Amino acid sequence: MVIVAPSILSADFTRLQEEITAVADAGAEWLHIDVMDGHFVPNITIGPVVVENIRKKTTLFLDCHLMIQHPEKYVDAFLKAGADLITIHKEANADPVPILRHIKEGGGKAGISINPETSFEEISMLLPEVDLVLIMSVHPGFSGQRFIPEMVPKLKQAYEAIQRTHKKIYLQIDGGINNQNARLVKQNGADVLVAASFIFHSKDYRTAIRQLKEA
Repeated sequence: MVIVAPSILSADFTRLQEEITAVADAGAEWLHIDVMDGHFVPNITIGPVVVENIRKKTTLFLDCHLMIQHPEKYVDAFLKAGADLITIHKEANADPVPILRHIKEGGGKAGISINPETSFEEISMLLPEVDLVLIMSVHPGFSGQRFIPEMVPKLKQAYEAIQRTHKKIYLQIDGGINNQNARLVKQNGADVLVAASFIFHSKDYRTAIRQLKEA
């Protein structure tokens, strides 16, 4: 069964605990936390202090997506705050291997992400080091963007490469995911779907999550 990871980027931050409880009750297994620094992407979101407080309020798997420059400076803080998985961007570091290994040595799962303009070949050699590959299907930095369908072949390429490793590596897709494209990305290998506005802007979180899972 596919995992749905609601992204709190589209949640109501004035009632964040209530929002997190609501998606957990609606069937979400993971919580996707978009961390932006205003440098790697133009937006600024949250840091380890917020993650630490979220950790105190939920047992959901905390999936922290670091869209930041110099992630090596911050992974320890996010691990200490309670992140279960930390994903960094290939574009933010020419040699991510030491960072990925450090995350795992610290007790977390490690992920690698690529932007739409980055080819899968640039991270294919990193598969032995990671627990998750994240294919961005929008340009990172803002919620509510349209899904870029040209990312589907890259998703399939990543899936086929992961299959050849005979290792459990999650394949996540993030950006514009909704009930119209969920089936397509699942058919091409995605097993973790990040959704922000489709869930948090819906009238019924349970229905939105079920639509993604059953698409």
